[in-house]
Amino acid sequence: MHNIFKRFAFGIITLSIQQAHALPAVTEYPAASALYGDRTLSAFYQWNEKVPFQAGLLLRSEPLEERIRLAQADQQYRILFTSTDGMDGHSPRIVSGSLFIPKGNPPAGGWPLMVWGHGSVGMADQCAPSWAGRVYRNADYLNQWLKKGFAIVEADYQGLGVAGPHWLINIPQLSYNVLDSARAALKSNHQIANKIIIAGQSQGGAAAFGAASYAASYAPDLNIKGTIATGVIYQSRQNQAPTLVQANPNIPNPALAYQILKFYVLQQYDPTLKVSEVFKTKAIPLVEHERSQCIPQIFSDVAFEKLSFADALLDKPSEKYLNLQRQFNQKYGHYPTLKIAHPVFIGTGAEDKTPDARSQMALVKDACQQGTRVQAHLYHGHGHSEAVPRSFPDAILFAQQALNDEPIPHVCSINFK
Repeated sequence: MHNIFKRFAFGIITLSIQQAHALPAVTEYPAASALYGDRTLSAFYQWNEKVPFQAGLLLRSEPLEERIRLAQADQQYRILFTSTDGMDGHSPRIVSGSLFIPKGNPPAGGWPLMVWGHGSVGMADQCAPSWAGRVYRNADYLNQWLKKGFAIVEADYQGLGVAGPHWLINIPQLSYNVLDSARAALKSNHQIANKIIIAGQSQGGAAAFGAASYAASYAPDLNIKGTIATGVIYQSRQNQAPTLVQANPNIPNPALAYQILKFYVLQQYDPTLKVSEVFKTKAIPLVEHERSQCIPQIFSDVAFEKLSFADALLDKPSEKYLNLQRQFNQKYGHYPTLKIAHPVFIGTGAEDKTPDARSQMALVKDACQQGTRVQAHLYHGHGHSEAVPRSFPDAILFAQQALNDEPIPHVCSINFK
């Protein structure tokens, strides 16, 4: 590897090895492991140098391939940047992501930046959006933001794309990665303004709200004007886990995929946890196989096997599993504060069951009680996924008002009809 990184296509001069070595750094990066679904994607994702302790450094970039480009972007790149480990809160980590620049000329002061938190894609490296691309719904949604004149940066999240574990709903991990992706984007030479809207769906909804809750303490240098969260995952400190609507356990249900992913997280947390402590014999081969698969394939495989929750899950998992679940949720499942310094938009499909729409409305209520300016929207007849496109007209209006420091109507109580 050269001692000085290349000057990349979009003209940024990235951090030199000499500069990196001048900073306090760790010597080793987490080793790749089949337990984490790790695999070598390309040389771009391999980091063989010491990792700078400074979070939010843009280290490397390359143009995205045609297969995963967004139609409304003028320039688009795969990026590598530094962030903070979501588990210990201080170790430096490398995170990959994507950067999109709109067509046309930037406004005076530069493009506003939309920082996008994607929903769950799986645990394996190959699921990273910067490598695998995006489902049509998300591509269409991001294209609409580009058409409105927003630059977009998207973190893959720790452990996706690059080696090491991905911790799924780990609020510190998601929050640090989102905020540091914004810092990295601002260090490019694309005339991006420090006027930021954070947005995300599902896991990304938790990333968006989490980033908003960490912003004042972790990234006070970022000028965050508003946050938009749809399908947001929330557990209050009085509850042990996010609320899910319980379907008939005897009917084949592809949503078993989420139980499989949750198991992977806890097995990464404690590698002595066995599949047989959670799953019945019939499901074990499938669970072992899916480590290297992404969400669509896991759903497809569960559907192919016609597995129900009753078929797959033990009536009573081991005490070890239950204790690990409690420990992980207590340490990593909560937002540090519900009092956010900027306006927050929460969009919910009334038919959402992943998580229950009522838990999302509970977040609206609890955040409002803490003094956050919340604008809540409940979309009747729509579920978890549909909340993203359905919310766009309301979300873009909210974003434009927030960027212009205009009064934003607050809606802190919505009743189900």
